[in-house]
Amino acid sequence: MAAIADLIQNFDLVQSAQLIAIFLFAAIVKGFLGIGLPAASMAFLTLVMPPTEAIPLLWLSILATNSLQFARAPNKWDIAREYWLFALAIMVCIFVTSMFISDYPTSLLTVAIGVAMVLFSLNLLLGIKLRIGPGRGWHLGFGVLSGTLGGISSIWSPTVAMYLVARDVSKERFIGTTGFLFLAGVLPLGAGQVVAGILTFPMLLKSALALCVVLVGFRIGEMLRDRVSQELFRKAVLTAFLLMGLRLIANGLS
Repeated sequence: MAAIADLIQNFDLVQSAQLIAIFLFAAIVKGFLGIGLPAASMAFLTLVMPPTEAIPLLWLSILATNSLQFARAPNKWDIAREYWLFALAIMVCIFVTSMFISDYPTSLLTVAIGVAMVLFSLNLLLGIKLRIGPGRGWHLGFGVLSGTLGGISSIWSPTVAMYLVARDVSKERFIGTTGFLFLAGVLPLGAGQVVAGILTFPMLLKSALALCVVLVGFRIGEMLRDRVSQELFRKAVLTAFLLMGLRLIANGLS
């Protein structure tokens, strides 16, 4: 009750309106493209708050949207059997790196978020395809990279998407697999943030409020898939992500 009372007492109308707009936009992107919630959110959240405050705000939203995404995927058990090692590597690395997030300099977090956004946008804009095989070693390597990036920035979609694009998986398989691999990292990410002291009960309440907005935006994004040119929307969003990512890198290095 004390946490709720404190939340009401410190209510800021302007910042609340900013956060609603940010989460609504990010959720529409997620619902439309199947990926991009953390990247879209962090691009704007870092304009109004430090990274260590912005990152835990996303936790419940990442959990809920990827649970929905994976729940709707066909062949769920087949996906889990194929990508279990990828998921395990993400879980271990995301937990270990997120445990120490409070100790990382703000500049490092800012640059890490910017790099993640640039990789994410360039990968999808240019359709970068690496020569990657189906072996377990690739799953382990990309899982470690994804988990490390996710623990520092809460964004582990760039390397996951890069791997799946390189493997030329179908759109349906891409949506299901990203849902599984993003979902795999959420609980370890939350546990690491609890250990680090940034995912507290008051922050969890704020994350729950953000989730209410995200669920609305996620549904809007899903409905827009058949009504808006996917290629046009995709290019506009990814170009914006690229510019925002470059800005974050520049700010972090300055």
